[in-house]
Amino acid sequence: MRHHILLPTDFSENAWSAILYALQLYANKPCTFYLLHTWSFKNPTSRTYITSTFIDLNKEETTQDLVDLRDKAKALRTNPDHKFETVFSTEPLLDAIKNTIKNYNINLVIMATKGATGAKEFLFGSNTVNIVEKIRLCPVLIVPDAYDFIEPKQIAFPTDFNRFYGDELQPLLELAELYSSKIQVVHVNIKDSLTEKQSYNLAMLKAYLEDHPSAINWKPNFGTKEEAITEFIDEFDINILTMINYKHSFIESFLNEPVIQKIGFHAMIPFLVVPEFR
Repeated sequence: MRHHILLPTDFSENAWSAILYALQLYANKPCTFYLLHTWSFKNPTSRTYITSTFIDLNKEETTQDLVDLRDKAKALRTNPDHKFETVFSTEPLLDAIKNTIKNYNINLVIMATKGATGAKEFLFGSNTVNIVEKIRLCPVLIVPDAYDFIEPKQIAFPTDFNRFYGDELQPLLELAELYSSKIQVVHVNIKDSLTEKQSYNLAMLKAYLEDHPSAINWKPNFGTKEEAITEFIDEFDINILTMINYKHSFIESFLNEPVIQKIGFHAMIPFLVVPEFR
C-alpha cells in the first residue's frame, strides 16, 4: 500500500521539523509526500501602486522556494519508494488542504503546531486547531515544535466508551502497525461504573483490538481531562496521542474545556486526530 501524505509548509523551522518527522515515521513504507504552500498577496491598507509584475515575481519566487524544499527533502530520503510532489495554491489554507486531499487521495495530513513568527504565523497558530476541527476527509497528525523522532512504541487512545467502534479505528491500527506499537486505551472515568452501552462498546473494542498489542487503562478524573491525559502520557511514556473526532461525544467535551486547543498548543508529543468516517 502506498501512503499519500500531505505536508503543509510555510517554510518555517517548525514546518521543516514536521516534514522530517513524517519522513522518519514512514521511513520503511512506500509514500508520496505532497508539499503544500498557500500564497496570496494582500495589501488592503496601502495605497502604494503594486504592479502585476511585482506579484508575479513574488509568486514565482515562492514557487521556487517550494521546489527547493522538495529537493531538500528528497536529498534526505533513505527509501527509494519515497516520492515528492509540490502543490502551490492561492486559496486560504483550510480550502487548499481540503482540495488537495480530494485531488490527490491523501491518507494523512502531517503539520506543525505553529509556524514562523510575523506575517506567516497565521498558518500554524490557531489555524492548526481550526484545521483539526474542520478537516473531516482524513486524519491529521500534529507534530510539536522541534520534536525529535522517537519510534512510537506506545500510542494512547482516550475514549469514553460511548460509541461503537468501526472503520474510524483503522488509521489508529495502521499507525500502530508501523512499529508494532502497543495501543494504550485510557478511560478518564468520572463515575466508578459503566453503563450497559459503555460496557458493550468496551467489549467490542477489546474484540477489535485482540490481534494488536493493547491494554485498557482507567484514569480517575481528579482534575481536568487535559491534566489526566498529560499524567497518563508521562506515566506510560506515550509517544503519540490519538483521538477520534466524533460529533457530540468525548472529543467535544474536550472542546468545552477546551482540551483540544490546550493539547494543540501545548503538545508534548505528536497528536493524531481521526475524523468520524461515514
